[in-house]
Amino acid sequence: GPSNSEGAGKVSLLKKVPALKDGDFTLAECTAILLYLSRKYNTPDHWYPSDIRKRAQVDEYLSWHHANIRANAPKTMWIKVLIPLFTGQPLPSEKLQEVMEGLSTSLKQFEERFLQDKAFIIGSEISLADLVAIVELMQPVGVGCDIFEDRPRLMEWRRRVEDAVGKELFFQAHEMILNIKELSNIQIDPQLKEHLAPVLMKMLK
Repeated sequence: GPSNSEGAGKVSLLKKVPALKDGDFTLAECTAILLYLSRKYNTPDHWYPSDIRKRAQVDEYLSWHHANIRANAPKTMWIKVLIPLFTGQPLPSEKLQEVMEGLSTSLKQFEERFLQDKAFIIGSEISLADLVAIVELMQPVGVGCDIFEDRPRLMEWRRRVEDAVGKELFFQAHEMILNIKELSNIQIDPQLKEHLAPVLMKMLK
């Protein structure tokens, strides 16, 4: 149900998604959830390596990610689709340009600091760092901002991630994001609009 509902509050005290409920255990924050699941289900070592240095590299990326890629990439979706949908008003093009400039800076750092000449963020195998990164970077693509165009190193990395995950699963996981523009044709409950419009606007400040 809605993330601000009483039921949601029993899963996440912050009433935000993502949130996990595993029996009587609850957990919030996407990175913490991913790490918990990788440990509980004893996933293959490459996702969150047991090697202390490789694991530290995953942690390093996850720490950097929130203030850089995540701080910019999702805003393209809010500006082009979600805010107009919930407020009924398009945002000025200058706002998107500002976000794209910030994202461009983050992508340059991502390529030069983390990817370099490696197949994946921490080396020759995919890890949680790659998963967290790709999910954010597909959001601009879904609203028509092809950030991979004219960035061959980034594009090759994306293709390797697709192949490692499996193309069918990759596009199944991103189906909603890649079709996000279709939301502009649906009717939104007025009460939901009233609740979400100020929240979305606040995110862009």
